[in-house]
Amino acid sequence: MVLSTLIDAIAQILSMIINIYVWIVIISAFVSWFRVDPYNPIVQILYKLTEPVYAMLRRFVPTTISNVDIAPIIVILVLKFIDLFLVRLLFQLSSSF
Repeated sequence: MVLSTLIDAIAQILSMIINIYVWIVIISAFVSWFRVDPYNPIVQILYKLTEPVYAMLRRFVPTTISNVDIAPIIVILVLKFIDLFLVRLLFQLSSSF
């Protein structure tokens, strides 16, 4: 019972973190379309939260197609896969106890 609740809580928190980061990636992509002040604290936070993940992805996969960076799309797809696969797997594991 306790282990089931613990696994369920971990799955829910993981799902929330993934969904929040997906929104951060989406907002960062929208901000990149406009001329914004790069010294704006919000823009700097978005850059610091997303650019390390993009850089890691760019080391393994070319992310530019016709001068369009598709790194945000790839990151979102990977995160949603993790959310749909791993989190649901954790929920099923918690229901089996």
